Amino acid sequence: MALEQTWRWYGPNDPVTLQDIRQAGATGVVTALHEIPNGDVWGEKELEARKRFVEWDDSLISPKKRGLTWSVIESIPVHEEIKQGKPNRDYFIQNYKQSIQNVGKMGIPVLCYNFMPVVDWTRTNLNFELDDGARALMFDMIDFIVFDTFILRRKGSDELYESHLLEKAKQRFESMDREKRYELEKTIIAGLPGAEESYSLEQFQAKLDEYKDIDDGQYRENLAYFLKEIAPVAEQSGVKLAIHPDDPPFSLFGLPRVVSTEKDLEFIFNVYDSIYNGFTMCTGSFGVRPDNDLVGMVQRLGSKLNFAHLRSTQRDEYKGFHEASHLRGDVDMYGVMLAILKEQSKRKSVYRPDDSIPMRADHGHTILDDLDKKTNPGYSAIGLLRGMAELRGLEMGIEKSGAVYK
Repeated sequence: MALEQTWRWYGPNDPVTLQDIRQAGATGVVTALHEIPNGDVWGEKELEARKRFVEWDDSLISPKKRGLTWSVIESIPVHEEIKQGKPNRDYFIQNYKQSIQNVGKMGIPVLCYNFMPVVDWTRTNLNFELDDGARALMFDMIDFIVFDTFILRRKGSDELYESHLLEKAKQRFESMDREKRYELEKTIIAGLPGAEESYSLEQFQAKLDEYKDIDDGQYRENLAYFLKEIAPVAEQSGVKLAIHPDDPPFSLFGLPRVVSTEKDLEFIFNVYDSIYNGFTMCTGSFGVRPDNDLVGMVQRLGSKLNFAHLRSTQRDEYKGFHEASHLRGDVDMYGVMLAILKEQSKRKSVYRPDDSIPMRADHGHTILDDLDKKTNPGYSAIGLLRGMAELRGLEMGIEKSGAVYK
């Protein structure tokens, strides 16, 4: 009754190869067609070619199965016209529907996506050095205010932050040389793995300006409009949607955030009540907010849990955080894992076909030999291998203890 162990892969140019993934013990691949422009249809031929590449080694005289399956798509980007509710959104929604139908034809069962405006997951430091010399991803609120208020100089930003935080940010900005300021700018807006777009400072401000009249309420309605259109198509196509939470789960740059809490998820599920309209339990994203009860969320909303990103974060006193080891930090990983396994057992008892929930270790530390290699931030091979091993051991311990059945 094991969870399906999967691994995020960024395509043929990823420093982590498919063979590496197989040797790490994963059987499922989580990937996307990053080369297709946002808003365009993912065609059957492109999907079929990538699926073949993931699952078969055709470089041999006699092609051989790799022992991997394309289990989850992460992600088909949602076009900004849809997010903003612009008149042309229906065109891009139709394209999205066609992409889902094509994904269904390929037999790929889960589509993870997000509805974050302008920026994908956001960090201020991609190489935060820990006490042991490992490097981690970090979101430092003071650095973020430095960028928002003193580098971007977004109008009205200084009114959003507490005076003592603004003062700390001012002091830090003044202590930074030009190179450090540019590095901070690049880290926040130049694009990260999973983000399909990057911006200059001027382009970024222009994108923010497009949201000046869109509050959380309007943005939530835009999401509902989108879901009412695509969720029935996903159900008909056999593709389970798994919306990813905001990362971090609070407003940045004054932008709306509508996938940050359990209440947000309840709204989403009420738009279209089906297991095909579900969520990704990203423990690192939801776990940044101390008011999110992660174990309870799985217990109460588990029937809609279609994918799991398992990682932990360590919060600081200023609403910032860094990526902790997978079994440390602020996330009760034991409790979450137990709740997921109980949900999986429940599915098996009622003969749900999706009784092996796909999960992946998320955002590992950069350690050992990978410190001297070029890697995707958060996705170096050895750090994720360590995380996967820890989660695998935790899962087996829970199973062996019999706690799932108590």
